[in-house]
Amino acid sequence: MKKLPYRAKTMSGDIIDVKFNLHDETVNSVHVNNLITAILKSIDNEISLMGEVSNGDVLQAITMVLAIRAHIIHAPVETTSVLAKTLLNEALMALDEATTIQGQSGRA
Repeated sequence: MKKLPYRAKTMSGDIIDVKFNLHDETVNSVHVNNLITAILKSIDNEISLMGEVSNGDVLQAITMVLAIRAHIIHAPVETTSVLAKTLLNEALMALDEATTIQGQSGRA
């Protein structure tokens, strides 16, 4: 199975290195990489405008977007629902093996 290595830097300065499994029918891993970056950046931008936002609210919004996006696909709901659940589960499992480097905190 092909892997997509990805490095994310959080707003708090942590760095997360993860290797995601790519679905067998992935057409373009560069597009996948670019979409991850764009989505994370958009979320960070919105949070910086809104102020303090709970992590639960962020996760809830993201999963609702995933559900809507899966529904947009012209395929039976059972098919897209299973695909979305499978992809989400695999992405979460990849984070079990991810490396996180804690950002610097405090003052010098």
